[in-house]
Amino acid sequence: MSDVLPSGPEPVPAPPPAKHGWLNFAIDFGPLLVFFLTYKLSSNGDGAFAATAAAIKGTAAFMVAIVIAMAASKWKLGRISPMLWMSSILVLGFGALTIWFHDERFIVMKPTIIYGAFAAMLIGGWWFGKPMLKYLLQSALEGLTEKGWLLLSRNWGLFFAALGIANHVMYELIQAKQMSFDLWLTIKVWGVTALSFLFTLSQVPVMLKNGLAMPEEAAADKS
Repeated sequence: MSDVLPSGPEPVPAPPPAKHGWLNFAIDFGPLLVFFLTYKLSSNGDGAFAATAAAIKGTAAFMVAIVIAMAASKWKLGRISPMLWMSSILVLGFGALTIWFHDERFIVMKPTIIYGAFAAMLIGGWWFGKPMLKYLLQSALEGLTEKGWLLLSRNWGLFFAALGIANHVMYELIQAKQMSFDLWLTIKVWGVTALSFLFTLSQVPVMLKNGLAMPEEAAADKS
């Protein structure tokens, strides 16, 4: 997907860059998967205390994993994208609050803030004619016009807004004891990832209509 899109436990979704696709995917989703696996493997008891203890262990592992992801991005890609910076700061900040207060609500709150911030940035940029997605990703989709980038920024902004609203609704359901943290985490890891992948595919026609060069065309232009 992108250089990062979201994180987590949330990495934040976006169109894939032309190079290092597997590495970008690992940087985006590796820390989230670490959190998920650590939480599941630590959930070996019953009751709220066991669930909270597992969440704290998962959070600590997630914080370490996001720092490693930043180091890998700097080492292998030569940069740390603005999205990864923002996600990492929030992961570390809310992770510290989760561990300090022993309260998993901070984990659930974080994605809403990340999604809301990205939505405001992308839709605001689109409103003022600035393709913020292009700047945030710090990558190029070969041949894509400024109009194409603007449309992608708007569409991804609306997608992030929808994710933020959905996450807040789930947060309220958890507060009302009508939804479990386990169910939220499963939706976050697998549901949001699947939705992001499908949404990325839905944007391919938009990119093709606005100048995106297919691999064969790009190679032909350079020859």
